[in-house]
Amino acid sequence: MTFVLGIALLALALSGPTVAFVPIGGGASTHISITGTALLQKVTETCRAVAEAAGHEFNPTGSSPEELVQACLGPTATGEVSGAKFHSALQEIYTQNGLVDRDFVNSAPHHFNSEAFLEGRGLIREGMAAIKANIGKENFQAARETLGRVLHTLQDFYSHSNWVELGYTEPYINLIRPDLPLENLADINTATCSDCASGKCPNPILPNILKEKKLTSGYMGIFSAAKPKGKCSHGGAADLTSAAVPRGGISKDERRSDNVVLHNAAVNAATAASLQLLEDIRLAVGDNDFLRMMGIARSSVVCFVIDTTGSMSDDINEARAVVYEIIDSKKGTQDEPSEYILVPFNDPAFGPMIRTTDPDKMKREISKLTASGGGDIPEMCLSGLQLALTGAPASSHIYVFTDAIAKDIDLKDTIVALIRSSKSTVSFFMTGASRRRRRSLRAPSFEDYKDLALASGGQAIQVSKSQLPQATDVILDTSTSALVTVLQRARNPGKQETFPFVLDETLKNITIYITGTSITFTLTNPAGVSQNHNEASGKLGTIQTVGNLRRIRLNADKQTGTWQINIKSNQAYTLKVTGQSIITFIYNFVESFGGPHPGYAVLSGRPQEGQPATLMVSVIGRKGPSSLAIGDVGLVTVSGPETNSNSTTSDMGNGDILVTVDEVPGGEFVVILRGTDKLSNTEFQRQSTTQMSVSKVNIQAVVDSSVEPGKAFKLPFSVMTQGSGGKYSIGARNDRNFPMSFPNSLTLTAGQYANATLTITPPANTPSGTDVTLTIEAKSSSGADSNYAVLRFSVVTKITDFVQPLCEVVSVLANDCPQDVSQCGPFRWELSANLTDGNGTGIETISLRQGNGTLLHSSLSDPVVWANYTSSCCSQIVEFIAVDKVGNVGKCYQSIVRSAGPPALTLSLPLWLCLLVSAFVARG
Repeated sequence: MTFVLGIALLALALSGPTVAFVPIGGGASTHISITGTALLQKVTETCRAVAEAAGHEFNPTGSSPEELVQACLGPTATGEVSGAKFHSALQEIYTQNGLVDRDFVNSAPHHFNSEAFLEGRGLIREGMAAIKANIGKENFQAARETLGRVLHTLQDFYSHSNWVELGYTEPYINLIRPDLPLENLADINTATCSDCASGKCPNPILPNILKEKKLTSGYMGIFSAAKPKGKCSHGGAADLTSAAVPRGGISKDERRSDNVVLHNAAVNAATAASLQLLEDIRLAVGDNDFLRMMGIARSSVVCFVIDTTGSMSDDINEARAVVYEIIDSKKGTQDEPSEYILVPFNDPAFGPMIRTTDPDKMKREISKLTASGGGDIPEMCLSGLQLALTGAPASSHIYVFTDAIAKDIDLKDTIVALIRSSKSTVSFFMTGASRRRRRSLRAPSFEDYKDLALASGGQAIQVSKSQLPQATDVILDTSTSALVTVLQRARNPGKQETFPFVLDETLKNITIYITGTSITFTLTNPAGVSQNHNEASGKLGTIQTVGNLRRIRLNADKQTGTWQINIKSNQAYTLKVTGQSIITFIYNFVESFGGPHPGYAVLSGRPQEGQPATLMVSVIGRKGPSSLAIGDVGLVTVSGPETNSNSTTSDMGNGDILVTVDEVPGGEFVVILRGTDKLSNTEFQRQSTTQMSVSKVNIQAVVDSSVEPGKAFKLPFSVMTQGSGGKYSIGARNDRNFPMSFPNSLTLTAGQYANATLTITPPANTPSGTDVTLTIEAKSSSGADSNYAVLRFSVVTKITDFVQPLCEVVSVLANDCPQDVSQCGPFRWELSANLTDGNGTGIETISLRQGNGTLLHSSLSDPVVWANYTSSCCSQIVEFIAVDKVGNVGKCYQSIVRSAGPPALTLSLPLWLCLLVSAFVARG
């Protein structure tokens, strides 16, 4: 469904070339506004429930997503709260929602076109199963991407079918209840529409269809006008069938003067249906994991990749000490990490990746690491790093400890692709002797680590083993909430240069890092006060020097305005300025696509050379985007002379900005944003960390479904170059080491796509919910140009259990409860129930949803699970949830609230079936 505008990240108006991005909750009803309204409402409900369960108040100071996150995470913990992860999660869902209009434009089931009701429901069913399985394996990005696509299909039902024309105002629950049949579908031989010559008839559905409550949807033909006799069309200029009798269409995508009532009804039903689906997922996975999927978590993630070969004992001890200090010093604050990840590597082994939200488990796991093996110097460092990049959340900070060069240097290009795709920052702590000269271009050295650190915006810190404890302060600095980069630059070879940067009032804990050798520098504040490199404690801050690192922590009473640092060195060096602030931005490079609902899609590789670069930027302020005034957004080179690219910006509302850069800088570049914080009236400056560059090569690939264990999955992909044709090598890797086959080269003709297929086969014992990150790379024969595509897909066991757990209330003993609730204190009531899953997969969890009493149950492995609830008569409602092993949700609900009348009797309700509504039935 595209109500008014085509959606992806933002949409093109169908009526003309004007670009329009529709904000969350904006005046027009779009997939974004419907999805955004539902997501914000469900997140708000969940945050309120979590806060109340913990005994906290939930009082957002405003309606912006930023203030929602602050209220959700910050009732008691001190520190800055960033809304960036929540914004990123929303954008991922919106993006995948919109891509259904590009990747599946001619697929009737994805849009409930052409009466493809069973097939459309099948997509929703498979998607919901994948989402729940992904969340169960903590693969939240995969869950979000599938959620966006499923919501699009679900929402389209209400715009493209005659559901609201039939007079229904509530969602069709059977779409997300696969155990219930789809009833009263019009068959292919039944005429459903009358002819509408003008194309603007309020309701062309035939009277007998309305009377008999027959369900139909419009046929859509992008390439053909053919449709069954008498059938409704979708309608619109792109639908060729709308010119065939019966003419017109029943789509309610757009609000027109002739369909306002039906359009609004479709919007309301689509929003309610989206809420139902979200509630079902929430009940199946629990409140905490639902919020984690939505990016409602503290922004800090601690991810260590550690070399465990024989010479690494000291390094392992220091990494352990740092983890302990992070856990112990930041507990109870917003800087407390939301997640801990540990990836050991050796030779030839690496992994497994250990991922936990439990700090005590992280302590135990890192305490188990011991140094052993090795001996031939190169180790499997990049293989371990690959696991971290694909397993950690996007925009994570990853810390690599090693004293050896990489044995698996052939992974370097894949690592760069994953860094760019995930926007994660990688810092290396190197305690071995650097090999400064390479035997060949591909011979590994510590320079490879420096390249990767620079590409990601991280640090490459080279120290002796005895100096390592001093260098790891960088980890304490960066494993923190609301971390932003103000400036990052690199010079190779080094030279004397002055670098200006702007500090605003919101920045706290400002730290400057300089890496390199033979460096002198002078730091100057806006008032002209200076401090040079040999003043360890001066008027502006404290300077710590260890190995090749200079760390400058500014004093808390820093001045706002333009600072500058003058650096002198003839050796290569890097400069980075960071701090903590709620003010930040997220961005994606995007490309436009056409079709009936044109829009923009996020690039999975590098932008195209020789074309303007287009970005979608979302700004995040203390009181939402309205508290910021954006000055300019541009692309700047990190390693060369700073040349600001000329760009044009279009304010799309709600903090979203479309940026078009006509001349993209050569080499590697980053995004820089400047503006004014209206609350303090101070200028601010923020910079992205991940370096990007352009390419003449383009790779197109779409993952259109989940994959079953043990079954081969064929992925078509296409490669094209705007440069010189010829033979291009093809490479592909996946982070699970699943067997793959693909052509190792393609011969390209400039401007034409060459098609190929990759086949990947997950082993039959792959756990359901496993996600796989696949990287495809195409490189010219000279190696001068290349590009990549990073794709994710899920391995999901085929679901055959669609029946929800059942609840039989055996007895309710409540006759001791007084009618006058004010006298309830000393009295108690009790409920007993039996829960079963029939021939299904079995009950996995039982949890209390409403009620302040105590819920006990027998073993979940029992064929009939006995549950007992006891409570004070002051708490008169109980609701508990039973979830089976594939995520089907059953609900037991009982109320002892009664109106005035004779005393209550003991209730006994054998075979009383709880209305096991999947979480989406609205409760009165």
